[in-house]
Amino acid sequence: MIYTITISLLVLIAINFLLLRFSCNKTNKKAKVNNKPIILSTKVTSLPVSEKLAPTGS
Repeated sequence: MIYTITISLLVLIAINFLLLRFSCNKTNKKAKVNNKPIILSTKVTSLPVSEKLAPTGS
């Protein structure tokens, strides 16, 4: 009696694993996303700085 229960459970578990293996949905993997930032302009602009001289007193 115990042998028949054990064998039937093992058969059901084996069938379950086979169904799990062959019934999975195949999904397409997405292409690798490029994480580099997009630089639109390489021109660096700087504001003109006026030179302020310290008062010397002379």
